[in-house]
Amino acid sequence: MKADRTVKQRLAKLGNLKWFVVGGIVVAIVVVGIWLKHFGQGSEAAEVGVDQQVKSVPVVVTRPVRRTFEQVIATQGNVEAKKVAMVSPRIPGTLEKFFVDEGDKVVAGKTKLFQTDSVKLQQNLTISEHELAVARCAQRQAQASLEKVSADFDKAELDFKRFERLLEKKATTQDVFEQQQSRYKQIAAAKKLAKAQVELSAEQVRQAEAALAIAGKDMADTTVLAPISGEISMRTAEPGEMGEPGRPVLRIEDTSLVEVSVFLPAAYYPTVIAGQTQMKVNVSGIDLGPQTISYRSPTIDARLRTFEVKCLLKDPPDGVAPGAMARIVGVLESREALGVPSVAIEQRGGQNVVFVVKDNVSHQVTVRPGIEMDGWTEISQGELNEETAVVTMGQYMIEEGTRVAVQKEAK
Repeated sequence: MKADRTVKQRLAKLGNLKWFVVGGIVVAIVVVGIWLKHFGQGSEAAEVGVDQQVKSVPVVVTRPVRRTFEQVIATQGNVEAKKVAMVSPRIPGTLEKFFVDEGDKVVAGKTKLFQTDSVKLQQNLTISEHELAVARCAQRQAQASLEKVSADFDKAELDFKRFERLLEKKATTQDVFEQQQSRYKQIAAAKKLAKAQVELSAEQVRQAEAALAIAGKDMADTTVLAPISGEISMRTAEPGEMGEPGRPVLRIEDTSLVEVSVFLPAAYYPTVIAGQTQMKVNVSGIDLGPQTISYRSPTIDARLRTFEVKCLLKDPPDGVAPGAMARIVGVLESREALGVPSVAIEQRGGQNVVFVVKDNVSHQVTVRPGIEMDGWTEISQGELNEETAVVTMGQYMIEEGTRVAVQKEAK
């Protein structure tokens, strides 16, 4: 009996333990459910906050600016002297003396450059002077002869007329009359000859004068004067060497007036106008500023498809000399216009567009870009003004109607 009671007590304890375990499990389930409920609500709230942040895209905006836009072409050219003279002897002969050297300044028509051997030419000049004197003497002789023959002709003419009257009166014979007639004709012919001699002698005098002038010119050509003002930039001969026409011995360049020469592609030929188009010139680091083109080649090189243009530089500063390389920026077109940073322009649907911000919402605006310069692009058509906020950073992540958050405005 006692044993049965003990068994029953143990069974009762096991039943109580069972209900205790079941109750603990139920409580645990309720606690977990409450925790899961609160956790789910927090996650949903977090997701809603994230969605709100994603919808507001951060961007940077810039205001359009009215500025000067230039269509330019950059290239290189050369500095050349506008006036250059290659001086050679005017007559063949030995170069006797040089009066100048490289670097010397010369004045046109005044400065002596060099002299050719003049001994032979001096003798030729003397001979020509004598020949002229002889011709003038011959002219005087012919004139005197004409005067003598003219006097004889006058006497023969009187005699002829007198014998003609005597013959009419039968006071002389026919033979005597014919003799006087023959004498008259001979003297008349002699007078014509004397006149021809006078004319010949006059031409001989003119011929001798021309020969003397040539001899004098040859003599003067032995000393060559500077044809232009400038500086001697090259000398290729020394005294004692032979000189001849067409072989230069000196080069003179006028450095007070130089020109910048450059060759441009043929595609720009219609846009370059002499007297209007400008190009910015920089020589050896010296900025010469904008210069007006003074010359445009009338033709285009058929092989290279280029044409030459030049601009004049009067009294260039030190450091700008013929032979120097010039950096050229040709200004083909220049105008004032509204512009935006080039990075703001995008291609959307085959069109050029920019995004503008209004009330924290992006709007797509179609534009027509023009000249691009220094990171800015001209807007020739589009609904923009200087107060429009144009997106310049973040535009790749937005579309029409996207909510944006302006982080800052670029200056």
